[in-house]
Amino acid sequence: MLRPDWKGVYPALLTPFKADDSIDFDMFRLNGNAQLDAGIDAMIIGGSLGEASTLSKEEIFALLQFAKQHLNRKVPVIVNIAEQSTQVATAFARDIENKGADGLMVLPPMRYKADERETVQYFKKIAGATSLPIMIYNNPYDYKIEVTLDMFRELAEMPNIQAVKESTRDVSNVTRMKNRFGDRFRILCGVDTLALEELALGADGWVGGLCDAFPRETVAIFDLMKNGRYAEALEIYRWFLPVLELDIHPKLVQYIKLAAAETGIGSEYVRAPRLMLDGEERRRIITLIHAAIKTRPALTEVARKTYLQRAETV
Repeated sequence: MLRPDWKGVYPALLTPFKADDSIDFDMFRLNGNAQLDAGIDAMIIGGSLGEASTLSKEEIFALLQFAKQHLNRKVPVIVNIAEQSTQVATAFARDIENKGADGLMVLPPMRYKADERETVQYFKKIAGATSLPIMIYNNPYDYKIEVTLDMFRELAEMPNIQAVKESTRDVSNVTRMKNRFGDRFRILCGVDTLALEELALGADGWVGGLCDAFPRETVAIFDLMKNGRYAEALEIYRWFLPVLELDIHPKLVQYIKLAAAETGIGSEYVRAPRLMLDGEERRRIITLIHAAIKTRPALTEVARKTYLQRAETV
């Protein structure tokens, strides 16, 4: 089993489908290997971009097993938990550990807006049900529950709660967490349009969305920032930003799947109730993506060796 160190680039993988609604494992392999070839450090399956709400447990298990067995390089595979009840979430945590997951990303309770005490208890129960390392997904913008600093103080009692996907959209929260807890929690930026800013403030990693379509550029920005080459990172980031904004739209799944299709490592098929883009909306997004592809920067020789060596030794 590979344990994540919660540093580096962690793509939130898409779940590719065929026209008949079944999972396209050949496309999953193609995209996964493109991520690995770019030098990503771990991967997340069954998240929001992975259309978790439309996947069965058996399909998540199948994606996990495929990622562990059929990709070109071994990295930690993190599985998302997004459940409505504590009982179901804890059972899933145990099951996914038995299936070979290397870590968990955990959202607060779905549908019910739990208060602080209820949310902390929910996370603690899940952490107590598994030995897997856990990253808390803190996204009050989309999921309406904020995990506050005081809540993290209580969660620090659980040694396997180790990281946070920081998606509050308040970049100063990186500094608040560092001031309060030092290195007790690793912080990974979860909003593509804020990644450079949060890395500059000391974030340890980046949970990437557009990494699914542009993995080399995502990894390059991360490595340039971590190696003090801010001007080079900024040049790529400014090119990337119009595309990164696809990550903060309600149709981020359709938009990013279209981007991955246009870069040759994905397909557009989604599961209902989502529908593939059409008409003027599709033309607008295609135009934006094609403009990015046309002006795609020639990457400099970035300082990737340290991260590749670390990834190859886990």
